[in-house]
Amino acid sequence: MKLGKVTLLSAGPGALDLLTLRAARVLSEADVLLVDDLANPDIATLAPQARVIAVGKRGGCRSTPQAFIERLMCRLARRGAHVVRVKGGDALMFGRAGEEMRALRLAGVPVEIVNGVSAAFAAAAGLGMSLTHRDHCAGVTFVTAHRQDGTAPNWAALAATGTTLAIYMGVHRVETLSETLLAHLDAATPAAAVQWAGTAQERRLVTSLGRLAQDVRAGDFASPAILLVGGAVGEALAVPHADASTDAVIARAA
Repeated sequence: MKLGKVTLLSAGPGALDLLTLRAARVLSEADVLLVDDLANPDIATLAPQARVIAVGKRGGCRSTPQAFIERLMCRLARRGAHVVRVKGGDALMFGRAGEEMRALRLAGVPVEIVNGVSAAFAAAAGLGMSLTHRDHCAGVTFVTAHRQDGTAPNWAALAATGTTLAIYMGVHRVETLSETLLAHLDAATPAAAVQWAGTAQERRLVTSLGRLAQDVRAGDFASPAILLVGGAVGEALAVPHADASTDAVIARAA
């Protein structure tokens, strides 16, 4: 039997028109889709011949074990299938792609990657700001709010970089991370939260680091959401639909 292959496909933040042309082609060729919980389920319409298997993984929720996903990919590919592992955002950004590539390579299964739009870029686009505005910073740092063992990153070192901080999976720990960052950054440092970035359900909040936790909770922001902190976020303060009851700006996409 001919050996199949696995494609780690980036589904982007949700809107199907943000998929790349390459992603659309790969989907049309797929035999099996293993779909992440954060991917738009309508993506299956672009793979009419494929069997669709949900393998959701969400923080704090019941999830498909990672080891099971890796075994399933290997088993299906060994049977000759073109398996497309559909991941929300960009597959290479906090999507366990490294673990999956290692498992597939050890099993002798060919693997390819299709890049896409990650949540930080979708959030910045919605806010109308540059993550690397040269008047404010020399770069952007992508960071998850917690490591695999549950420990926090070195927020002091991250604050010292002077970059825009794009914080993934941080909304549940917003109080702790805000408090720690405030020990190293001014309370007036611009900050933002964007939920469901790049989708029709997108919600945006622009505020300051000193008010970030309070405003995130008051606005009932929840996962999936990304937090942005740094001077460059100040360029987004002219977001429409200001909420006059707070110092923050809350806007919802039409």
